[in-house]
Amino acid sequence: MAVHSAAVTINAPVHQVYELYTHFNDYPKFMTFVKEVTYLDDTRSHWVVDVVGKHEWDAVNEGWIPDQQIGWRSVDGLSNSGRVRFEPTAGDRTRLTVDVSYEPPAGLLGQIGEALGAGGEFERRLQHDLQHFATMVEAAPSGALDPTSSAYLFHAGSAAAAGQTTQAQNETMGTHGDDAGLTSSTTSVADESLSEPGVPRIPGTSANPGIG
Repeated sequence: MAVHSAAVTINAPVHQVYELYTHFNDYPKFMTFVKEVTYLDDTRSHWVVDVVGKHEWDAVNEGWIPDQQIGWRSVDGLSNSGRVRFEPTAGDRTRLTVDVSYEPPAGLLGQIGEALGAGGEFERRLQHDLQHFATMVEAAPSGALDPTSSAYLFHAGSAAAAGQTTQAQNETMGTHGDDAGLTSSTTSVADESLSEPGVPRIPGTSANPGIG
């Protein structure tokens, strides 16, 4: 089992960072290697990532403590699990730490690939996208609890802006495969089309706060 970690300090209070990080379906709007996060129900989600190859899995939420940590465990696809910790620091800032464990795919060949540097590439990409998350939080209004309030969504390097998201992800954003190259100016339109009065938010989406 390979284990990797990355961390970033964000200039925002822990509650805000926690709320913004738990909107999983918005990850492809500011991250580069996450191509899809769609919910199967209120605790299970489907993920598609592209880092040293394309990988998919279904995951179940576990170990969630509001404003302190969240966790997951795959139940299908690429075997992996992880934990994200949210720690308040001086100056009303937050230290966010992500620990990921996974079984390198393709058995022995996967283990050899991990030893030859595939794991290091994953860790670099994770660190890179955590910095994107920090920028997204810091570009949001003070106290904002929904990623759609941030002007950093759909930045040029995001999977959504690059047209690299899956059809399922595009449908959750109210777009289609031929709408590649989205910009931040389209964010509110796409998300407003998904906000149906009286429909509660599934944890990890952008309609209403919740923890999963």
